[in-house]
Amino acid sequence: MITFLPKQISTKAITIYLISLACVSVVFFRYAMPLEYILMGIVFVIGFFLLTANYSFLWMNSSRHRFIKRVFWWAFGLRVAWVIISYFFYTVKTGVPFEFESADAIGYHDMGRWLMNEPWSAVWDILFEGKGVSDTGYILYITFLYKIFGPNIILTRLLKAIYSAITCVLIYKLSARVLGEKAGRMAGVFAVFMPNLIIYCGLHLKETEMLFLTVAFLERADAALRSKKLDVWDVLFALLLGGSLFFFRTVLGAVALFAFATALLFSPGRVIRKGRKFFIGLWVVLGIIVLAGGSIKTEVEGLLEGRETNQSTKREEQTLRGNQWAQYATGAVMAPMMFVMPFSTMVDTDQYNQCVLHGGNYVRNFMGIFVLIALYVAIFKKKTWRDFSLIGAFVIGYLGVLALSGFANSERFLLPALPGLIVMWAYGLSELDKRSFNYVGYWCYFVLAMECGWAFFKIGSRGLF
Repeated sequence: MITFLPKQISTKAITIYLISLACVSVVFFRYAMPLEYILMGIVFVIGFFLLTANYSFLWMNSSRHRFIKRVFWWAFGLRVAWVIISYFFYTVKTGVPFEFESADAIGYHDMGRWLMNEPWSAVWDILFEGKGVSDTGYILYITFLYKIFGPNIILTRLLKAIYSAITCVLIYKLSARVLGEKAGRMAGVFAVFMPNLIIYCGLHLKETEMLFLTVAFLERADAALRSKKLDVWDVLFALLLGGSLFFFRTVLGAVALFAFATALLFSPGRVIRKGRKFFIGLWVVLGIIVLAGGSIKTEVEGLLEGRETNQSTKREEQTLRGNQWAQYATGAVMAPMMFVMPFSTMVDTDQYNQCVLHGGNYVRNFMGIFVLIALYVAIFKKKTWRDFSLIGAFVIGYLGVLALSGFANSERFLLPALPGLIVMWAYGLSELDKRSFNYVGYWCYFVLAMECGWAFFKIGSRGLF
């Protein structure tokens, strides 16, 4: 069993990234990214692979208490540093401390500034009366903060750094319980240094808080399923966490409850006794019934009924904006690639937010091989997939919904699956053997082709050749 990221793999990953970046920048020289984004990507990619290789080994045998402290403080420190750096970076680049072409982030900020001066009764009426619930949780949270501290952008993002650091600890706890202590520690270290989790702490978007609630739900639901004694309050708390996701992204809440129900159905007896499945299942059913009424039900039904229309409309909009090849991004095409997406944008097509994130997206592309290994081992080799039914149902369910939508390559929409994928990275890596190690070598060539091919697609689909 491998208990840390081998330096041979981290070196391969860095080398392939640098070759990909060089090839794309030379072949598509007219559309090469500005130097600051190239340097940013190099720092994020080299930082992730070198630091995870180093600290997954150094922290491997430390006590559980010390390991948790290290995970939290390293994660918190890195995120605070990015919050400060990004605040000034975006201010210089855009004139305001918000990302490029910011819409939702400024909208959340402006809503918070408006509602902070309104009484709570008016806030409630404005957010919930006769409207959908998606996004209302984050706006309510921003309003609460602004009422107490004022519209302080830095403070709001520093709190995101805390939530994200706690998320890393929860990913470790979840992984250690599901995969074992050694693989769990790898997952925790991956989360600490994962660029996308760091970058979102510097944005005024809902994703950091949404990820915190998502991982908290998965961790508490798994704990409730595996506990020796049935604790109704543990089940209720997990359901409340899952239900809270409806107020951030409706489909996320629906998938969370689906994953909980799936875990109840398929988890083996050694994980959860058959006698307890009935009682926990009863609570899950009651939770679904409570959440199935009103706006939530309407939003979920609208999403399911309109998924094909939404995908077609999204592709048509992209085509009209100049993305001529978007029409080929159908669900059948995108579904097989969902575990490695989004692709890394290494060219300048005026999508500078994607340029900032390109290093983190490359990490996802490269580490995708370990998801495939994890699935192979769990389903075919060891046939232990029932042990991982909660995480598997959540990740596969959520990515499946996105594959059938118009947002299959949207980094922001794909982000909620990242914590589950990190757990799968750790499991796939821990099960690496001589044969699968060879597949990692072959995967490097595939990643190189993937990055160069995506650059060709980005430029060609816009008719820029």
